[in-house]
Amino acid sequence: MLFCGSVLALLLLVWTVPVMSTEDCKHTAEVIEIAAGIYMRPGKHAVVFDDEAVANIGFVVGKRCVAVIDTGGSNAEGQALRCAIRSVTRQPVCFVINTHVHPDHMLGNLAVREPGVFYIGHTNLARALALRGTVYLERAAQQAGRPLGPEHIILPDLSVDRQLRLDLGERVLELVAHPIAHTDNDLSIYDENTGTLWLSDLLFMEHIPVIDGSIKGWLKLLEALKDKPARRVVPGHGPVQAAWPDAAGDTQRYLSSLRDETQERIAEGDDLREAQKTVAYGERTRWQLFENYHKRNIIAAYTELEWED
Repeated sequence: MLFCGSVLALLLLVWTVPVMSTEDCKHTAEVIEIAAGIYMRPGKHAVVFDDEAVANIGFVVGKRCVAVIDTGGSNAEGQALRCAIRSVTRQPVCFVINTHVHPDHMLGNLAVREPGVFYIGHTNLARALALRGTVYLERAAQQAGRPLGPEHIILPDLSVDRQLRLDLGERVLELVAHPIAHTDNDLSIYDENTGTLWLSDLLFMEHIPVIDGSIKGWLKLLEALKDKPARRVVPGHGPVQAAWPDAAGDTQRYLSSLRDETQERIAEGDDLREAQKTVAYGERTRWQLFENYHKRNIIAAYTELEWED
């Protein structure tokens, strides 16, 4: 499906997309142009809800309009990204693409909401938000020290079940909805103009990968994506760009070690508690936040692999 041309023009006419308002910006996100028209705000290595600016987020500028790819972990992050867009271009935002459900990527959505802005996500995203949104808002409110209302959870206007092509004006983005991997609602974005593959949390660098879907599905997907002829890749955490497919190596090694050693422990009859003491600790020095997420990953892997044939 190609969402562009006359269809987009009609929608823009009916919805009257405005140029972004000119209110004063208290804080503007510092963005890096990693390729022509692609701007990134680097995230920090921190635990979700302990810091707002955890994920790599950014935007893509076309001749007609702008697509935002993830908005960060708070309304303040979204506002800072919005101000960064204004500092770069007067083109309006037409799309906000949420790569998956995790709050460090999408709790800034409300800040970039305007008439005529379409929110896009995986076909499973609305269900995932319905299940988790209230908990995310409660956790974020604790961090912010003030209540957050349900308006901070914005459901997709457009859902991707396979593939969607967005025309931003002389720039086409290819969105692909993937089977269960990091989560059950992962989207990737490919910019044809620059050969940039935006994988978000399908790829971790430096920050330990976090499993919220299927370890087997994630490994299978990464292997398939390595055939994508991209010049660069954008991970969800870590440096804002890297060479593809070499950048997949660390995530694949970690997940493979976790899978293989978990299978060994299961075969030996070890229960989950015993597995958590031994599985894949050879990876400990290779990742930031290992102590925060590794045991959780063992639980996810053990639960999935315990019942495999």
